[in-house]
This record gives sequence, structure tokens and C-alpha cells, in this order.
Amino acid sequence: MGIGGWIFLGIIVAVALWAVAIYNGLVALRNRFKNAFAQIDVQLKRRYDLIPNLVEIAKGYIKHERETLEAVIKARNVALAAVQAARANPGNPAAMQQLGQADGALTGMLGRLFALAEAYPDLKANQNMLALQEELTSTENKVAFSRQAYNDSVMEYNTKRESFPDNIFAGAFGFGPAELLAATESAEERKAPQVKF
Repeated sequence: MGIGGWIFLGIIVAVALWAVAIYNGLVALRNRFKNAFAQIDVQLKRRYDLIPNLVEIAKGYIKHERETLEAVIKARNVALAAVQAARANPGNPAAMQQLGQADGALTGMLGRLFALAEAYPDLKANQNMLALQEELTSTENKVAFSRQAYNDSVMEYNTKRESFPDNIFAGAFGFGPAELLAATESAEERKAPQVKF
């Protein structure tokens, strides 16, 4: 083999190594956003586990508000199903949108439950209720931080996947776009709650 053959072979090897490096970089970023979603999943599971206890305590005080309590449990179950679907394929646009909508609905229902609890002084003063509300608030903060880490990872992955020359190989290697987990609160839910004394 002549010098031209060695140069051609060297170019082929360099291109192959370059493609492997791009592939490995995309795999690393995809695994990073999947891990970030797993962190959200852990916090959401904790959140979903707290809600039945919260409703159970409220049940003893809010006897005439059964409809609200049932709506909270229903919203929790819908959100739990949505997170299970998203867990199967983190980054999937349909699954992430469904999770965002279900989580927004659950947040709205919890807000309704807490607003309702304000009308019941005994419930509002119950130590178990206060402890659960505190745990839920702490968990909500952890969910927000986890969501931010997930979205940062997805953005880094999508940017690499869409940037030249990685975009040439991304499609060929089957690296599709990943969806951000966006809050889907309505304009009404985004308003600050009014506290009246």
C-alpha cells in the first residue's frame, strides 16, 4: 500500500473515531437527562405518598367537602400515572407534556385543599396537618430544583444534538429531541394567593 492508501486509511480511521466520540457524547448527555428525570421521579413519589395522608387528616375535619378531597386523590392518581409513563421514556414529548399537565392540575387541587383548610381552624392548627404541609412544601422545593436540573440537562443534550457536526450523526444514531418539563399552570394558578385576616 502506497502513501496515498495510508493517508486514505488514516482519514477513514479519524472519521470513525470522530463519529464514536460524537456518539459517546450524545449517550452521556442522554444518560444525564435520564438521571435528572430519575431525581424528579424520586421527589414526585415522595409528594404522591404524602397526599393520601394529608387527605386522610383533612377528612376528619372537612366532612362536607368530600368532593374536593376526592378531586385531590383523583388528580394525584392521574399525576402518578403520568409520571410512570414519563419514567418509561424520559424526554418523550407526549409523556413530558402529559406529566406537566397532570402535575399542574394536582398543584391546583392541592391549592384548593389548602385554601379550604383555612376555613377550618381546628384543621389548620392540627400538628399532623402542619407537619405534612411542611413536608409537602419541602418536597415541592426539591421537585422545583430537580425540574431545573432536568431541564438544564435536556437543553444541553438538545443543543449538542442540533449543533453541527453532531446533528449529522444524531439522526443516524437515533438520538431524537428530548422535551423539557414545563410548568403548565393556568394564568389563574400563577396569581399570588390572597390571604385575608
